[in-house]
Amino acid sequence: MSRRGEGVSGRFSAEVLPVPLRAWLGVVAVLAAVVVVVLGVLYAGHSRAGTVDAWLQPPTADSVRPPWRRVALATDFLGEPAGAVVLVAVVVTGCLMLRWLRAAVLVVAGGVVAVGTATLIKSVVGRTIHGDDNLSYPSGHAAFLTALALTVALLATGRLGLGRGVGALLVFAAALVAGSAMGWAQVALGAHYPTDVLGGWCTALAVVPATAWVVDRVADARRSQQN
Repeated sequence: MSRRGEGVSGRFSAEVLPVPLRAWLGVVAVLAAVVVVVLGVLYAGHSRAGTVDAWLQPPTADSVRPPWRRVALATDFLGEPAGAVVLVAVVVTGCLMLRWLRAAVLVVAGGVVAVGTATLIKSVVGRTIHGDDNLSYPSGHAAFLTALALTVALLATGRLGLGRGVGALLVFAAALVAGSAMGWAQVALGAHYPTDVLGGWCTALAVVPATAWVVDRVADARRSQQN
């Protein structure tokens, strides 16, 4: 069976990590991982805002009032379990309608790995906000929405056959918009420090390309065995 197309039409690559973006995303993933580690070391065990946090964060959660507070709450819901499941279900349904099973797997795996990694890092770093039980670094909400947007952008790049320049722009823009939107909501609601959000954003940038690479390798290996 050809590597192009996965039961669809053969007009696009079945791979979920577009070949033109592999090297670029590899560099981005390494840099993002470095940022996550550096911030984790800087804020390990802290329970207060850093200098950058104090400059960017509103004095209280009440600083954002209606109608923007309702927007922030709605955005926050997208990172909650119920909202995340709905978003993932919609995207997965679209992938299955296109008969692109590999893409559906990445949508689920990307979100799970991003949130799982953020949760693991939280327990290691131990940074808290609003009390000792509220682990905050990195933001799982920011990691999830960034991961989902990044995944969708990767799939669109591959399906549309975009080149490295346009594809990289689309991927970066999608990740930036999603991360900024959720980051604003988390900071506005007082749920996270700005550096928590940055850590969540970078977590997604670090793990999604790696997850996509693994999905491709596993799918290719299974295809080779079947042939």
